Amino acid sequence: MSFRKVNIIILVLAVALFLLVLHHNFLGLSSLLRNEVTDSGIVGPQPIDFVPNALRYAVDGRQEEIPVVIAASEDRLGGAIAAINSIQHNTRSNVIFYIVTLNNTADHLRSWLNSDSLKSIRYKIVNFDPKLLEGKVKEDPDQGESMKPLTFARFYLPILIPSAKKAIYMDDDVIVQGDILALYNTPLKPGHAAAFSEDCDSASTKVVIRGAGNQYNYIGYLDYKKERIRKLSMKASTCSFNPGVFVANLTEWKRQNITNQLEKWMKLNVEEGLYSRTLAGSITTPPLLIVFYQQHSTIDPMWNVRHLGSSAGKRYSPQFVKAAKLLHWNGHFKPWGRTASYTDVWEKWYIPDPTGKFNLIRRYTEISNIK
Repeated sequence: MSFRKVNIIILVLAVALFLLVLHHNFLGLSSLLRNEVTDSGIVGPQPIDFVPNALRYAVDGRQEEIPVVIAASEDRLGGAIAAINSIQHNTRSNVIFYIVTLNNTADHLRSWLNSDSLKSIRYKIVNFDPKLLEGKVKEDPDQGESMKPLTFARFYLPILIPSAKKAIYMDDDVIVQGDILALYNTPLKPGHAAAFSEDCDSASTKVVIRGAGNQYNYIGYLDYKKERIRKLSMKASTCSFNPGVFVANLTEWKRQNITNQLEKWMKLNVEEGLYSRTLAGSITTPPLLIVFYQQHSTIDPMWNVRHLGSSAGKRYSPQFVKAAKLLHWNGHFKPWGRTASYTDVWEKWYIPDPTGKFNLIRRYTEISNIK
């Protein structure tokens, strides 16, 4: 074999060896990069009920996470789905939904969230233990909510989302038309653990609820004939606030033991009956009114435009409804029910139940004049 052929063979072997080393190093680098993406927290923690949108959050993962807490009961599950869908589609922020429910609803909720239309939702299903309410809730046939544990989930935010420093809570009968980041950025004054919408604000007072003359002040919720209430020295004419949508500073909430304070007044009501017998609104409102008396910040009224569920008729102009950042169907007439106002606005965000368990109840097709 000639000297020239030997050199060629040696050169070929050297090139082959170089390529093998390069390939090995490339595989090692790829493995390292994969570990960095997983360990860096860009995609975030992935417990069983947590579903990330990896492609989107590989880009947006450095944004501050916005926790949104929604309670989802079996009979109102479609409402929670529509609310979540409206939030997700109107923001580019890093939102994670903490969906609070009971064990017997979790599988139904999970199957709904796995539908194609909701695959980008980041969520965690959180089980609420009704035992938390033992001895704290008085069953009243005139107040149906007293029988529904999830109504009180808002009292236990630090327990439900222990790692969060700040969060948004909202009821399941809302539709969000603005960017949830704006609500999350609501400024809270020093020492305030929450921000609510005042019932005397210009948006809420557009609707007058027939037969509820005290709808907008403390006397509509608390029994001022009781000595314990009178001793609090809270003015009966003080504007109430709506607890269906609020922003919570959970660091301050924990520091002030807000949950313990709320539980104290729940127990006292069971023992002494401190709530007004003509209760104007939610049974969860009275303890919140006491604990947060003159100790809460306010949110923009357009972020809780209420009373869409107070009657089957339309009380707002189409222009006003379109401009609202958040629409709230508080009241008896829910948008998934037989008679309700602005159902077309709500149905824009509703995703049909793939299991067929939840169905809209419609007596007639409402023709909208909102364009």
